[in-house]
Amino acid sequence: MGFIEIIKRRKERVRNSQKKETKEYICAQEKIYISIDDNLNYLREVLNDNDDIVIREFFAADIKCATVFIDGLVNREIIDRDVIKHLMVEVQLFDKNISQNEAYSKILNTLLATSDIKEVTSFKDAILDLLCGETLLFIDKSDKIIRISTRNFPNRGIQQPISENAVRGPRDSFNEVVRFSTALIRRRVRDTRLRVKNLKLGRRSKTDVYLIYVDDIVDRDILNEVNQRLSKIDIDAIMESGMIEQLIEDDIFCLFPTIQHTERVDTAVAALYEGRIVILTDNTNLALIVPATFATFIQHSEDYYERWHIATVIRILRVFAAVLAMTLQGFYISISSFTPSMIPPDLGLFIAATREGVPIPVFLEALFLEFMLELLREAGLRLPGPIGQTIGIVGGLIIGQAAVQAGIISPIMVILVATTAIASFAIPAYNFSISLRLFKFVYILVCAALGLYGFILLSLIIIGNLVKTKSFGIPYLSPFVSFEILDYKDAIVRLPTRYLWSRPIFASTQQKIRMLYERTPDYASAGEDKR
Repeated sequence: MGFIEIIKRRKERVRNSQKKETKEYICAQEKIYISIDDNLNYLREVLNDNDDIVIREFFAADIKCATVFIDGLVNREIIDRDVIKHLMVEVQLFDKNISQNEAYSKILNTLLATSDIKEVTSFKDAILDLLCGETLLFIDKSDKIIRISTRNFPNRGIQQPISENAVRGPRDSFNEVVRFSTALIRRRVRDTRLRVKNLKLGRRSKTDVYLIYVDDIVDRDILNEVNQRLSKIDIDAIMESGMIEQLIEDDIFCLFPTIQHTERVDTAVAALYEGRIVILTDNTNLALIVPATFATFIQHSEDYYERWHIATVIRILRVFAAVLAMTLQGFYISISSFTPSMIPPDLGLFIAATREGVPIPVFLEALFLEFMLELLREAGLRLPGPIGQTIGIVGGLIIGQAAVQAGIISPIMVILVATTAIASFAIPAYNFSISLRLFKFVYILVCAALGLYGFILLSLIIIGNLVKTKSFGIPYLSPFVSFEILDYKDAIVRLPTRYLWSRPIFASTQQKIRMLYERTPDYASAGEDKR
């Protein structure tokens, strides 16, 4: 038996086992019994050994009823006041000779004083609603279950963004309760064409995932591609939006992120108005935004709240910081180790004097300091806030100063490492800055082996890879490689807001115009004329 045949048979066995497991995950039947006792017994059998499931049996006149809910996920006040109390007290609405069908209709349409109710005709759907925090109402002699919306999840409220702070702009961020997050978007987008589509991903977790877009602005090809990739996700559980990001991204081997994530509501809303798609996941305070390009990772929502020349300078500074954070160490190693003649004589003598007595090569200096910096950064993230900041600052100063005094590290290397660290913090997107930090180590190793030739070669490889990289069909370096001339006005340089009249490449071709502006002759002269 050949090796290829063995691999094929193994894949077939795995595929068959997955099909069997999928059948086992559907742990509830479709049929609903007529007898309420049979329904409750079946429910106890399916959800046995669960002490947080509350079953309350009672009578509305002569009709036996029961409410079922999960303690901790519901608002008990709604159940007690608007469901059980109405059914037990308002019995005078029942006639003595009322039929069973009429009683069910009377309960559904007259006695339930709640705004969101639904008839469920499948036990499987009813149990899924129960696990999502809804309340089930069983009525004897009825083959339907009434689902009552009583969700009341534990939450930490709306707080300020942690990783995307801004001096100017709103300070509310997304919440782990996905319904709060959709409400924050609805509050800002009062458009009838806003679409909020619910998906449940995860065979076991049934995590709520919401696909949000503006119907007449979004590009249909991108929307279909996103829907197709989400529909192919077949996994036990979705714990966080990062799992969805890794399952739907274009290239798993690309070190640069192709999906943007944000905790700022205004950033997500601005993306919707640009024609992009927002993906919200329950139990996650981050929203995914697709597609994403290099320009979107260096932009920040605050850029549009300040005047255009300030935003332009800051964006150019961020691009310079991104290049610096990735290449500075490698460039210094390639010049100082292989081509020192390129360094000005005075600077070269100064560098040679600072390295006098240092026992290790330049690239080992860089690796040691970068490793210690990343270690301190990771330790600071895992410690409580004030302690983490203290460890990061004090630890870096103490280790750097002690290493210089001991003669292990040269002062110029400490300056370079600190510069690259500060530059990486200037990038608004955290996942993009992590990629730059990873490439920094690649540059150090390649430049230590090949010198300036390695620096140039690696830079060309990275640029060539970025040129061919796409995010859901959109070129990653758009608009610089897609030749969308109109998008240049809001890529690196941001023109005044009155000139940002067209949407970027993400939007549908029928909805490119987003602002009509006709400038008056001159405000100052107009004021003088009035005077």
